Amino acid sequence: MILVTGATGNVGRHVVGELLGSDVRIRALSRDPASARLPADVEVAPTDEMPLDGVTSLFLNPAVFWHGLGDVLDRAKSAGVRRVVMLSSSAALDTDPSNQIAAHHLGVEHAIEDSGLEWTFVRPGEFSSNARAWAEAIRAGEPVRGPFPAARTTPIHERDIAAVAARALTADDLVGARPVLTGPEVLTHPEMVRIIGEAVRRPARFEEITPEEARKEMLAQPYMRDGLVDTLLRLRARAVDAPVEVSPEVERITGRPPRTFAEWAADHADDFR
Repeated sequence: MILVTGATGNVGRHVVGELLGSDVRIRALSRDPASARLPADVEVAPTDEMPLDGVTSLFLNPAVFWHGLGDVLDRAKSAGVRRVVMLSSSAALDTDPSNQIAAHHLGVEHAIEDSGLEWTFVRPGEFSSNARAWAEAIRAGEPVRGPFPAARTTPIHERDIAAVAARALTADDLVGARPVLTGPEVLTHPEMVRIIGEAVRRPARFEEITPEEARKEMLAQPYMRDGLVDTLLRLRARAVDAPVEVSPEVERITGRPPRTFAEWAADHADDFR
């Protein structure tokens, strides 16, 4: 059996979908199992209970464990779990000690390595789904506001992340690997906003604001805090001039090219209408 944490999230739901085509039983964790809306043949359990009986492989989303893993790995070993596939981040490559995103993901990675379990750390860059934060503005016909419009990124479709994770859960060739995943193209946020506008057949535009304005707006969001906001702004500033590479790993692992941002925008166009 494979246990999927964060099974109703952007990536976890697609991990479940990828696994449905394989000959494995699936247990999906959700904070609210009654509203999970997962296929009938998927066992759904509460996140806070995290039943591990019969589980051999675990898809671990560290966002579910932002305040620490606790005894999860010890419980997993005792229950007979062999493998952990972690949704990490390409931020783990950053050597800047002030990068809170890197520190969090590296801390979880190191704990898994030290546990003695088999592991794979899937390290995607910016999720295409982050663009959903722009939905309210685009639906209202207002500009998407942000700093550093020249900053470049390689947005990746959550379905491509899930496909790699599912392969790592069901095959042995990625054990001990840390694949860095990107989409197939380098884009700026203004270009991404334009592509969303094309998908919904209504013009969408980007408006530059200062980092100070952006910081104030970001801190007004309930899930943000000072250190994380400062990290995100530093990363955006660095992305203006830093070299940006497209990774071949999605195609190497799955056998097909990663989906473009235009494909993601078409898949999610209703979010912006």
